[in-house]
Amino acid sequence: MSTVLAAGAAVVDFVFQLDEAPSRSEKHRARDAAIVGGGCAANAAVAVARLGGQAILAARMGDDVIGDMILSDLEKENVDCSLVKRFEGRRSSYSSVIVDPDGERSIVNFRDNEIDFGGSWLETLDLPAFDVALADTRWPDGARVAMQAAKKRGVPGVIDGEAPVREAQVALDMASHIAFSRAGLHDFVGDDDTEAALRRASEETGAWVCVTEGEDGVRWLDGGVMRHLPAFKVTAVDTLGAGDVWHGAFALSLAQGKAEQEAIRFASAASAIKCQRFGGRSGTPSACDVELFLKENS
Repeated sequence: MSTVLAAGAAVVDFVFQLDEAPSRSEKHRARDAAIVGGGCAANAAVAVARLGGQAILAARMGDDVIGDMILSDLEKENVDCSLVKRFEGRRSSYSSVIVDPDGERSIVNFRDNEIDFGGSWLETLDLPAFDVALADTRWPDGARVAMQAAKKRGVPGVIDGEAPVREAQVALDMASHIAFSRAGLHDFVGDDDTEAALRRASEETGAWVCVTEGEDGVRWLDGGVMRHLPAFKVTAVDTLGAGDVWHGAFALSLAQGKAEQEAIRFASAASAIKCQRFGGRSGTPSACDVELFLKENS
């Protein structure tokens, strides 16, 4: 079984589906609601586990009831949480998420900035074997440790390049693959021209680079040539966690020995399925779901 080490954010999401996005200071009744685990790395780890891989999560959280909820949910998803550190007297991260009728989401997140941002404690541990390391930019020093370990072991190190990206500069310099969001790529190079921005990112980091653009698909550089995979046409119900599912599926595909283009297609299918399901990461698909979807959309 292929193993992915995911380092970064783990939260709880309180998700509310509304008939229209709030525009006034008044009470709003939700059409549907869910309390689900969230966070870039945690969502990606769940995606890896549901898609048939082994997921190991490295993350930081408080010793509060929110932290209990996060861990309980992850353990139910068969994610290895042995590299999660809980800090005494500190609060875990959580978010309120509003999903509009088009499936787009607005997020208000709380993070306890008193939790140690360092990753030295992770660096001192004897990390288990893994085939790919995946890290988000929400925990820059954790990303550094993950990319450092991947480089030392000669396996791919993937960065989820979400803004603010430069905070994880040390990790970026060690990554073999960087998958930017559109906002993340702009934040990194300050250029609205996608091809020019990707080329600048590639030149600066030396990594394989791509950008995920939602309904516009994925663009990447292949031997200096710009490639594009259009998005699968689906009706979005809830995009919350879709990018995280994409990164988890992409990392797992690399761990399984797939080439980047095949990994992109698999990840895009997994993300498209998720977008059709309400409830954040609860809508993460299984490997069978993705295989069926790809057959129907071949």
